[in-house]
Amino acid sequence: VTQKKKLPDGQGMQAEEDAEFVGARVEAGLRAARFSSPPSSEEFAASIEPKNVPAVFRGVLNGSAASSRWDPLHGGLDYLLEKVGPDVAVEAMMSSTGHVFYGDLRSHERVSIPFSTFMHSCKSYLGGLNAADDSSKDKGIGEEPTCSEEMCSASLENSEQLYLAQVSILNTENKERCSLEVLKEDIQEPIFLKGRPFSSINFWMSRAHMRSSTHYDPHHNLLCVVAGCKKVTLWSPSASPFLYPMPVYGEASNHSCVSIEEPDYSSYTRAKYMKEYSERVVLNCGDALFIPEGWYHQVDSDDLTIAINFWWKSRIMTEMLEHMDAYYLRRILRRLVDTEMDKIAQKNSFSHAQENNGFQPTDKALRRSEQFNLHNEVKSHDTSDKKGATDTSDKKGYIFQPKH
Repeated sequence: VTQKKKLPDGQGMQAEEDAEFVGARVEAGLRAARFSSPPSSEEFAASIEPKNVPAVFRGVLNGSAASSRWDPLHGGLDYLLEKVGPDVAVEAMMSSTGHVFYGDLRSHERVSIPFSTFMHSCKSYLGGLNAADDSSKDKGIGEEPTCSEEMCSASLENSEQLYLAQVSILNTENKERCSLEVLKEDIQEPIFLKGRPFSSINFWMSRAHMRSSTHYDPHHNLLCVVAGCKKVTLWSPSASPFLYPMPVYGEASNHSCVSIEEPDYSSYTRAKYMKEYSERVVLNCGDALFIPEGWYHQVDSDDLTIAINFWWKSRIMTEMLEHMDAYYLRRILRRLVDTEMDKIAQKNSFSHAQENNGFQPTDKALRRSEQFNLHNEVKSHDTSDKKGATDTSDKKGYIFQPKH
């Protein structure tokens, strides 16, 4: 395994493939807004949150206790060890598919480990990165660092595949699950979230580079990078036909069926348009990203990246009444049908206009064929393209694909 060299502070992911971009088919009104300074609570509530469009806030956590105390490159691992203590157990994800964390039970398992064990593993990894960085001029490569004594058990020998995901700092529904409640003392909510009734605050940490699967959350989400770097790819809920969501009757209905590493375009033909409907943002230390409920996202985390996130219910979900569900469903289906009919009408008008502008018969036929194929790909929004697919997912959490 070739290890990535330690990056200087603040540089994060520098590779070209990790740069920010906006897909060609992303509507202007659905592109993430950027803020160089945090808005007020009133501005966020009045003009940002109601739009249900992502927003990036640069440097929101700069100067906070968490960002200054938790940084692995500046003694943060020792601080966390002492703060949490040696006896606290946390639930970690262990992947059987390398650095990609899917929610399918066949590709990962949840293991309970001491928080201190994970921290010692990270210290060992950091030491190995530093040693590899110092010796790379002579050897040209970095070797896998030797695990600390505490990490040499058979069950954790592949500790680069461990990920602390959604470890509770605050959980209003189940206070007993708050393994890292003590860390709340270092967290100050961003000023623009003041007064929000959070359902949970969670701790996320990667030892080495990792990738989450594509999914959406049923809550509004503010993802804050405390240390390291995260690259987040976003899709609007309107891009669902290209992402092939899992069946609504399964336990992982908020996840995409499409593999991140090796998408099967023969089974999921519309997925070839995924990138065109996506936007990627890069979050460095101190940055935060508002991800509205229902927005699909896939996250890449750099080595030794630490983040926290805040989840809260949207106003619309808070106010929806269960006895009105059937009505809401009919109204939404009616609007979706009307939208599809408008697309057909627009395409027909476009086709007639092209014919009147002197296209040759061959050109006309080709144009009609392309329009027909694209329309069918957008229109046929089903989840059964891959026959025999089963949902062996795990209900807990939100990040990991076919079940964060």
